Amino acid sequence: MTDLNIGLICVGAMFLLMVLRMHIGVTMGLTAFIGIAFLTNFDSACGKLAHTAFSQSSTYMMSVIPLYMLMGELAFLSGLSQDAYKTVSKWLGHLPGGLAMATIGACAAFAAVQGSSTAGAVIMVSIAYPEMKSRKYANKLSLACIAAGGTMGILIPPSAAFVLYGIITEQSIGKLFIAGVIPGILLTLLFWIVIYLWCRHNPELGPPGPPVSWRERLISLKDLWAVVVLFGLVMGGIYFGVFNATEAAAVGVVAAFLISLIRRKTSGEGVKRAILNTLRTTGMIFTMVIGAMLFNYVLSLSGLTMALAEFVTSLPVPRVGIIIAIGLLYSVLGALMDAWAMMLIVVPALLPTVVALGFDPIWFGVLTVIMMEMGMISPPIAFNVFVMAGMVKGVPMTEIFAGVWPFVLAMVVLIGLIIAFPELALYLPRVMG
Repeated sequence: MTDLNIGLICVGAMFLLMVLRMHIGVTMGLTAFIGIAFLTNFDSACGKLAHTAFSQSSTYMMSVIPLYMLMGELAFLSGLSQDAYKTVSKWLGHLPGGLAMATIGACAAFAAVQGSSTAGAVIMVSIAYPEMKSRKYANKLSLACIAAGGTMGILIPPSAAFVLYGIITEQSIGKLFIAGVIPGILLTLLFWIVIYLWCRHNPELGPPGPPVSWRERLISLKDLWAVVVLFGLVMGGIYFGVFNATEAAAVGVVAAFLISLIRRKTSGEGVKRAILNTLRTTGMIFTMVIGAMLFNYVLSLSGLTMALAEFVTSLPVPRVGIIIAIGLLYSVLGALMDAWAMMLIVVPALLPTVVALGFDPIWFGVLTVIMMEMGMISPPIAFNVFVMAGMVKGVPMTEIFAGVWPFVLAMVVLIGLIIAFPELALYLPRVMG
């Protein structure tokens, strides 16, 4: 049996175990361990497992994960998401679908201080959904916009997805963060346009609320000071070269804790819950990264990565055509597997091809994260939609799925814009200090 065949069998075995619902990190690690044992020997496989687990969990770069997770938990403890929703609803609530637009805006604001997609969705269900329900908003709009808005947590920095991409591809996490700023703003605007046009066409989906005076709107901006300070401190420090992404995370944790003290939202129980949530998420991510690194080694050792790169680059199609084909592959895989698994499995296999074609890996990272966002709301996996259905009883999942397609279309438009105009993702990283 050739090395290439062993690599293909490992890929097939990994997908089979994922279908059987084995944990993603364990799946990648187990199939990789067996593959390494076949390609070399059992002792080498044991040595590689021990070395990878230690080196990945002890590296300086990995410390950024628990720090940003804790910053997000402390930001939630401070009540930043509630204040963001109240402020944006005063500015947009009088428009058709205004509360749904306010939900998207609040998700974007909260995404700027935490890096999780699901966390944003869970928080906004409890804050925004009761208000939209009281205003007679259709469930397919209100819940779909929360599910879609939550995905911005992994595009607008700081982002756990960019951290993982940076680790597995050895790219600058700071540059990845900065690269997500303009696409994140564009996606927010596209979601607003989708909601406005949809509700103008069908006002019953999201009836406009009563107008608010300009004085009240301007006064409400004071409630966003904490979001502006925290985002400006972290991202401004990275952009101007004051500190790197890991140092920025540490500064962000301290700042988030001080903000919670100033706002008098700190309690012993709340801090304990924030730390425990951070530990759970960090343990899950570390397991996935260790498994992914082992699996990447198998792909390289078997020659599968190089064979794929040579095959794709030899195809008689334009470079952009190959990127579009990769995008279609992401769309299919995103509908069949967990978004994190998609990134950890596919990126190491495709990145050599993308680089060989002359594309920037930072730019490809932005596209990858947007594809992850699509996977989080596209059936049948659609993790954020499952969360919505689990938290709101009595609403069939099919009703939520019926409302997510306009938001998926907005993401497709954003992908087209980034492919057509790469500078949307690369300009800020190029000029950062």
